[in-house]
Amino acid sequence: MTGGTRLEGSVRISGSKNGALAIMAGALLAKGKTVLRNVPKIGDIFTMVETLRSLGAQIEMNGDWLSIDATNLTSHEAPYELVKRMRASFCVMGPLLARLGRARVPMPGGCDIGARPIDFHVKGIQTLGAYIETEHGCVYAESLKLRGAQIYLDFPSAGTTQHLMTAACLADGVTVIQNAAAEPEVTDLADYLTAMGAKIEGAGTTTVKIAGVDELRGVDYTIIPDRMEAGTFGIAAAITGGDVTVTHVVPEHLEPFIPKLQDAGARVDVRENTIRFRMLERPIATDVMTMPHPGFPTDMQQPMVALLSLADGTSVVTENVYERRFKYISELQRMGADIKQEGRTAIIKGVSQLTGAPVTATDLRAGAALVVAALAAEGKTEIAGTEHIDRGYENLVEKLCSLGADIYRADSERRGTALCLA
Repeated sequence: MTGGTRLEGSVRISGSKNGALAIMAGALLAKGKTVLRNVPKIGDIFTMVETLRSLGAQIEMNGDWLSIDATNLTSHEAPYELVKRMRASFCVMGPLLARLGRARVPMPGGCDIGARPIDFHVKGIQTLGAYIETEHGCVYAESLKLRGAQIYLDFPSAGTTQHLMTAACLADGVTVIQNAAAEPEVTDLADYLTAMGAKIEGAGTTTVKIAGVDELRGVDYTIIPDRMEAGTFGIAAAITGGDVTVTHVVPEHLEPFIPKLQDAGARVDVRENTIRFRMLERPIATDVMTMPHPGFPTDMQQPMVALLSLADGTSVVTENVYERRFKYISELQRMGADIKQEGRTAIIKGVSQLTGAPVTATDLRAGAALVVAALAAEGKTEIAGTEHIDRGYENLVEKLCSLGADIYRADSERRGTALCLA
């Protein structure tokens, strides 16, 4: 990959990774066929497909269309080799427990970005009346019938909120989740479950109320666009001094992100389902603090730091969600970024130029940050660890090429498959 090329053009945003994964797990609750549309073709989706198939669900895939029929589940045990790849796989526990009365799910894996304990999940499931036992790296849950309950989350985790919503849909009585996450993906899951026959109020607020029903049915549903992919392309446009329009988006979902990009000097023009991102001068230093929605999203912190590494002035970025989300800083430093980490804070002194270097993506959004930085760097950049990037970005190379980037995939004995900007 050779940086320095101004990105220009239009790119269609794929379906939401985090929304689709939660909805796919929720499909285990239904009898009959669920048809999901706008499903992204990415690594995490393929892992979830394998996980659901291992439980007995019948699945067909065709482009961005996916059908799931979980009428006749054959297993309550999720395989370790699948769950270890991706944290979201753990969220099959609630639906399995609600449908089959028992579930055994290994401790989850995924990106190493800090403590993301499953304690909130387990505590919530227990509050719904399940017996829980943890042994040999697995969590076993059992309940003849879950019961509605009052659940308070110590932290407004989107994953926990989504998981407990699905578990509560078939419980006896009413469940109230307080200090719930308000992310658009939570609302998307609630809309899907409601279409299946669930009774949910308050999704998108800090209090979600679920009245249990006896049965849910399969439906036809379209996944919301991926706001993180849209934001990544917005930053890519800004760092290259480009002019990029993202289409098939919900602009309201990017409201916490857009003002900060504008603070950094970007011109942002919002239409009904498109956003145009432009940068006419060098980025401007600005401070960023990640928070649960509707705050600045933690998933955009890493690409934003890449942009600010070229800003005029000094920026301070504070990460309040995941304590190890600055692991990628050393890779940006290899490219010439002037960044100092102090605990959960990164102090970024903007430099006039980044230079290409061999770097490694340590997690999904770190990979996005390195791609963004490489787009603006002088010379060739080779990014290893592409499996992380492929977990969350559909056809990234093809989409960037369509905007004018010089990027391709390459294999080497030393670094394996890598993205090259050359």
